[in-house]
Amino acid sequence: MIVPVLFAFTAGLLVILSRQVNGRLSLSTTPLISSFWNHFVGFVFLTVLGLALGGLIPDNIAEIPWWVYTGGALGVVFVASGSWLITRIGAVNSTLLVISGQMVSGVLFDWARGIPVTLWASALGVLLIFAGMALTQRRR
Repeated sequence: MIVPVLFAFTAGLLVILSRQVNGRLSLSTTPLISSFWNHFVGFVFLTVLGLALGGLIPDNIAEIPWWVYTGGALGVVFVASGSWLITRIGAVNSTLLVISGQMVSGVLFDWARGIPVTLWASALGVLLIFAGMALTQRRR
């Protein structure tokens, strides 16, 4: 269990680092250009990695529903909006709002898939995230 927890924590650190770098690029350009370069460099990196490791194109590609590839378009919206938000409301507030949105959608998706959801705990988690954001807004 410790390996997935450390992996998720590291991924969270990399998300914030990526958003900071993209936010900085968007200050010099635009959020759209920042998102373009994020995805272009990621595409090149993944292509090289996929060619080196093999298996870049799945054997069952014809059986995979078309709509599952829309994750890329959703990722573009996420990266571009993150680049725009982080320069306007800061890293902490944009992160807390993104996490609260993820919590709400995660609970809804689990509920829709029939996975047991402890609604009160999830709602409390979202409220604590909002409370954390409110605390960061207090004047010193």
